[in-house]
Amino acid sequence: MRFTPQRALGKTGFVASTLGIGDLADAALGIEACATVLQRALDVGLNVVDTAPAYEDGLSERVVGRALVGRREGVFVVDKVDHLDRPVCEQMKGSLERLGFTPDAFVFHGVSRMEDWTSLVSPGGGFEQLEAERRAGHCRFRGVSSHHPDVVREAILSGLCDLVMFAIGPHVDRRYTDELLPLAKERGVGTIGFKTFGAGKLVARTTGYGRPIPDDVDVETLAPLLTIDDCVRTTLTLDPDVALLGLSTPEEQDAAFAAAERFVPFGLEELADVRRRAAEAVRNKGAIWWDPSTP
Repeated sequence: MRFTPQRALGKTGFVASTLGIGDLADAALGIEACATVLQRALDVGLNVVDTAPAYEDGLSERVVGRALVGRREGVFVVDKVDHLDRPVCEQMKGSLERLGFTPDAFVFHGVSRMEDWTSLVSPGGGFEQLEAERRAGHCRFRGVSSHHPDVVREAILSGLCDLVMFAIGPHVDRRYTDELLPLAKERGVGTIGFKTFGAGKLVARTTGYGRPIPDDVDVETLAPLLTIDDCVRTTLTLDPDVALLGLSTPEEQDAAFAAAERFVPFGLEELADVRRRAAEAVRNKGAIWWDPSTP
C-alpha cells in the first residue's frame, strides 16, 4: 500500500491514515461507479471515510455501504446527524439503513452557531439523545463538524466530543490552526480537517463545489490558482490527525496522493507565502462560509 495508517485519531484508539476520504457521491455516475472510486482510495491505504445523509440525499451513505461490502474491518466511518432540531434517533435509524452497518462515529453536522451548540448540550438535547444511541450500540464515538472557531473551542472543552471536524487549509481562520488544533491535541480530541482546497476555490475557477463564477466577474482579473501540492502540503504541515479530501475521480486522487507522498513541511516563510497567495486566489469567488466574519 502507498499509505500506511500511522496517526492516532485522538483517544479513539484507531490508527488512521494521514489522508481521509470525503464525500464521493455523484448522482450522475451512480452508486457502483462512485463506490469503485472510493474503493480505489481504500486500496492505497486510506482508512477514514466521511459521509452524511445530506450528501446527494442519502446517496453518499449508500455509496459508502456498497464500497465497504466485505471490507468494513479496519475502516473508520464518520456519519452525521444533519438536522440539529429534530430527534436524533430517527435520523440515525435512516443512516444505519442506508449504510447497512453501524458507523464508528456520528457527529452533528454544521454546528456553526453558538445557539445551536447551546441547544445540543441542553438537558434532553442532541448530545443526550446521541449518548443514548451510543449506549445502545449505534455508534462508538461522538462529535461535531463546524464552521465556527468558537463552537469548535466549546466542543473540545466540553468533554462530550471524541472528534471535531473543522477547516484546515491554506485559507482558513487562523484560530483553527493556531489555537484549536493544539487545544484538541492537548485534550485528546481527534481532529479531522476539511477545506484543504477551499471548496475548490483555491484550485479552480469556481465559487465553491463546481459552481460557476458570476457573469459580472471578469475571470481574467482573478489571481493565479494554487496547485494541488500547495494545498495538500499546507494541510499536512498544519497537521490535523486526518486531512479529509473529497476526491471524486481517479485523476484527482492520483494528484493528491502524489502530493502527499512528496510531502515536506513548509517553513514559516513558505507557509506565509502560500497563505498570501490563497487569500488572493479566493478573492471575488463569493463567501468563505467556513470563516466567520467576526473575530
